[in-house]
Amino acid sequence: MSKRLSSGASLGTDLTSGSVFSQLVFFSLPILAANIIQQLYQTIDMIVIGKFVGSTGTIGVSVGGQAAILFTIIAIALAGGGQIYISQLMGARDKEGIQSAIGTLFTTTFTVSIAMMVLGLVFSKDLLRLLNAPPEAMSATSDFMRITCLGFPFIFGYNAVCAVLQGMGDSKRPLIFICAAALINVVLGVIFVGVFKWSTVGTALATVIAQGFSCMFALVYLFRHKDAFGFDFKLRRFRVNRKHLRVLLRLSLPMLMQNGLIIITLMYVNSLINAYGVVASATNSIGDKVFTFASISTQSLSTAGAAMIGQNLGAGKPARVKRIVLSILILAASLGVLSIAMSLIIPRQIFTIFSDDPAVIEYGVKYLRVSVITFILAALMSPFFALVNGSGFALLGLLVGILDGVVFRLGLAWLFSSVFTLGVPGYWLASALARLGPLIVCFIYYASGKWKTRKLLVDVPKTGVLTDSP
Repeated sequence: MSKRLSSGASLGTDLTSGSVFSQLVFFSLPILAANIIQQLYQTIDMIVIGKFVGSTGTIGVSVGGQAAILFTIIAIALAGGGQIYISQLMGARDKEGIQSAIGTLFTTTFTVSIAMMVLGLVFSKDLLRLLNAPPEAMSATSDFMRITCLGFPFIFGYNAVCAVLQGMGDSKRPLIFICAAALINVVLGVIFVGVFKWSTVGTALATVIAQGFSCMFALVYLFRHKDAFGFDFKLRRFRVNRKHLRVLLRLSLPMLMQNGLIIITLMYVNSLINAYGVVASATNSIGDKVFTFASISTQSLSTAGAAMIGQNLGAGKPARVKRIVLSILILAASLGVLSIAMSLIIPRQIFTIFSDDPAVIEYGVKYLRVSVITFILAALMSPFFALVNGSGFALLGLLVGILDGVVFRLGLAWLFSSVFTLGVPGYWLASALARLGPLIVCFIYYASGKWKTRKLLVDVPKTGVLTDSP
């Protein structure tokens, strides 16, 4: 029988009591900051390689990075599944379950990372050909991807440790780790590319070394606080528990398919837009970057909210779950209004930051007007998707991926481009409306209340029977 933690045990952060709104704000802020920093240092990578190497280097980093994403979404899926499971175990105060789940997550993640590293090294050029990497940039792109593949164990390991920390209510340490990685990456990138003239090899090496240090910092922190976090790092703890592995895969595989469908269909739609010429391609690329920055806040709220929901469901407190959902909605809507206002009031100024081309700037106005729909749907979807993830309903998450990536994005792209002949704005409109189907499905799940009676991934403690008490 699993050991239960006493209420006074020092283990992560208890997100099952106290002010929901303030907890959500303070828990999500470090996640938001970490995501912003990650985007910023990736942007700096592009600036450094573009300044010192030129277009060939830029293409190498861009296309090589796209290829690597197809592997790293596996790390993200495993981490996402681990965070949900551990958050519910944390809410249920199941110490033995947490230790065994962490060991299973670490061993599984490391094994998969080695397999992905080997596959990436062997099939790198084949994958780059599928992505239509320009022949003149193939050497630089291949070098970048192969070195990046060597860093997969660090990427997977870092994500796994952060999943453990966030699932247990600690979002501050992952921020510290990503800050360290960003600083190391930027400094080494300038030295390797600007001083040593190592081109894309230098950028890739800087990234891998930074990821290695970040992963090491995270593991050292977990080891030094092993008593507080309930994982003693004994060899037997790394033994794969079949029960925990089944739960982890049941959560992670649908997440992987969901993210894969969305990313692949988005890349396909982007390739269709690229066929319209340089102005359309540049506008779309800049627009994607702008939207990524603008949507970081709602994504961070959803990530934080999922961990909070997982803990409260594990503790048998559905009334707090409702308040968490409402709090996410209020915050996401407020941030969405800000993004909408900037898109409508200063669209030219936003695009001027990235381009001096008058044609791209004017086309960017159209992009941001369409993006208003995206901001509205993303804000509305954030709280309900957090509930889907926090409750561990991975199959519904897969349905969301199918609706978003295949049914709506590809279906509407064909409708607007082929039937209504809207051209590039039609593709933008299709991507914006792709979230409509998932929003409806996730809201119905919330409104139905079935998440209250859904069988959890863990056993709810007898003192926390599912009731509407706070």
